[in-house]
Amino acid sequence: MPDRQHASFQLAVHDDFCRVNECIHEQLHSDVALVSKIGEYIIKSGGKRLRPLLVLLTARACGYQDHHHVPLATIIEFLHTATLLHDDVVDQSDLRRGRDTANALWGNAPSVLVGDFLYSRAFQLMVGLENFRLLHILANATNVIAEGEVMQLMNIHDTSVTEADYMEVIRCKTAMLFQASSHSAAILSNAGPELERAMASFGNNLGIAFQLMDDLLDYDGDAQAMGKNPGDDLAEGKPTLPLIYALQNGTDEQKKLISTAIEQGGRDNTAAVIAAVQSCGALKYTEAKAKDYAAKAMGCLKLLPASEYRDAMADLANFAVVRSF
Repeated sequence: MPDRQHASFQLAVHDDFCRVNECIHEQLHSDVALVSKIGEYIIKSGGKRLRPLLVLLTARACGYQDHHHVPLATIIEFLHTATLLHDDVVDQSDLRRGRDTANALWGNAPSVLVGDFLYSRAFQLMVGLENFRLLHILANATNVIAEGEVMQLMNIHDTSVTEADYMEVIRCKTAMLFQASSHSAAILSNAGPELERAMASFGNNLGIAFQLMDDLLDYDGDAQAMGKNPGDDLAEGKPTLPLIYALQNGTDEQKKLISTAIEQGGRDNTAAVIAAVQSCGALKYTEAKAKDYAAKAMGCLKLLPASEYRDAMADLANFAVVRSF
């Protein structure tokens, strides 16, 4: 579904989006051939570029008329792509978006180092914007994201992780870059303190809704559309919200099954765990929570003047919770 809806988001800022794509490819250039090769591969791996799209939509919705939102969106995409490269190494993943991961093709060391290249190139672009507030927001976001990754790593195979613990992980790991996208765009646009806060909150709520739906789809998604297999989080021993809810609200038999699955990882009982998660109401709970955050995101748009860009941002919040991949 959402291919058509996603295209409508791009349509609102089509020319800007094309310029971002051009900027991405220009900034991926390196005299070291392997850097360019891996960078181009991961950038072309089928992502929707929702975070840079959020930069463009927010800037235009706030009335921005200059051109610096293009390198800003490129920065956001490079930061995101760097985290993906590092994530796949940490998770020992061999498939993302239906394609071989960079680490599966070239090995862990080149993937980590190209991730480092993307981080450093992003910071070169940040300095080029000559805006200290933007540099502060983006540097802080990068640091918080790294902390979120470490928190997630510490939670693997841990059945004592609470819902509050997990919500803090996804705030740091996922929502922070969405927040940085909309917040930095508002700062670039000189939107003023009240609107800046609203746009930061929009990104945070959108990011949480997006991640919660990812959690849900790991147990109820279309494998071909997602480009990965259902139960991947479970196989890695990650206690995501559906599992945490099931551990608290399932039957004694379901709790024992899920606890063992989290502690051991792997795919031996994937089908049984998915059935347990589906039957105890965990997916409905996760979906309701995601929709609540999406509604909070939409509420943050009230301060924006009416425009096609504001409408597209509202559509983006809706897309986060109705997508099937």
